[in-house]
Amino acid sequence: ADYLNVDPLLGTNEDFEALCTAAQKYGIGIVLDGVFSHTGSDSRYFNREGRYGDSGAYRDPSSPYRSWYDFDPKYKGGYRSWWGFETLPEVNEETPSFVEFITGEGGVIDTWLRRGAAGFRLDVADELPDEFIEKVRAAVKRVSPEKFLLGEVWEDATTKFGFNKRRTYLLGKGLDSVMNYPFANAVIDFVRTANAEELRECVENIVEHYPRASLDTLMNHIGTHDTVRAITRLGRGDIGRPENGRDRGILTEEQYQKGVCLLKLASVLQFTLPGVPCVYYGDEVGLAGGEDPFNRACFPWGNENAELLCHYRTLGRIRKLCPAFIDGEFNCISSVLGCIAYERNSESGSALIIANANCHGIEYTVPERWRGATTLFGSAADGLNVPLGAYSAAILYK
Repeated sequence: ADYLNVDPLLGTNEDFEALCTAAQKYGIGIVLDGVFSHTGSDSRYFNREGRYGDSGAYRDPSSPYRSWYDFDPKYKGGYRSWWGFETLPEVNEETPSFVEFITGEGGVIDTWLRRGAAGFRLDVADELPDEFIEKVRAAVKRVSPEKFLLGEVWEDATTKFGFNKRRTYLLGKGLDSVMNYPFANAVIDFVRTANAEELRECVENIVEHYPRASLDTLMNHIGTHDTVRAITRLGRGDIGRPENGRDRGILTEEQYQKGVCLLKLASVLQFTLPGVPCVYYGDEVGLAGGEDPFNRACFPWGNENAELLCHYRTLGRIRKLCPAFIDGEFNCISSVLGCIAYERNSESGSALIIANANCHGIEYTVPERWRGATTLFGSAADGLNVPLGAYSAAILYK
């Protein structure tokens, strides 16, 4: 509705600045969602609903925002909209006045970063021209090279083809990193099917393809606001959309418990493979949900899954303890018979992660160099073997 001001329902611009200042004391950076492919129809720029009087591109042909949009009777509603949603009129990202408004001195990027934001996540980066993304990057880095620019890309961003050309996201003049959807799908599939070879292939492709700076900052999620909740996918599996309406993602008690079990294993991979573990709010306390909007339910205050929350807190402590999880080299030792084992190695320490996705327990014989290592997670090694229950993992540390 207004790119330069906080929604009054949430507070004021001063409240936002105070939030950023308070967060920094805890080592937290606030990254904003930059939605620049489209605006709202009920925005001061488009103003279809008339909230802003007679101004705006929809109501005033001479509006300074008119050139941002495509008006034509051939479009539903008389204007081009994002994926046909009339409440989301699409923007021409190459219009000079729009580009200047977003990326110029004192523009949208500049304003929010100087108010304290740590960076931006670009919504539907796939649908933004590379030249526009490069100008966004220039605006971000102009404030500080430490400000971060993340992109929403659903495929391998290094091989992505769009706008009839190879995209240039990660050639040093665009995004710093991206959301890691290939990772999310591979982890979910491994935990459900025990195909260790496919998980290894996916991770090694990611490690090989991505520039190191992008690899270490990949947004490693296993579910987002655009997907069915992770615990639902794991406990019930992917099912088709119901004939009437959208899938609510309701689980039976048996499905829920299965989802909890598999989510614990998936999260170990999420916290230990290259990239940054990004937990979609509620996953850490067992929040289930189907398709949008049922994957965006309120946080279940007072009804959290305490066992699952304790598990996530443990993984957070382990990640902080071992610097190798931040930028350590990835080395896969084995991937066979439903079990994958890999190392993360850095100068300050190393970790060995063993994940068993079978429905039965196994004993994993550790390499000789790992015998006598400290067990951080899972059953302790007896010097030679590590016992692993069904759908479980172990983390060793040196």
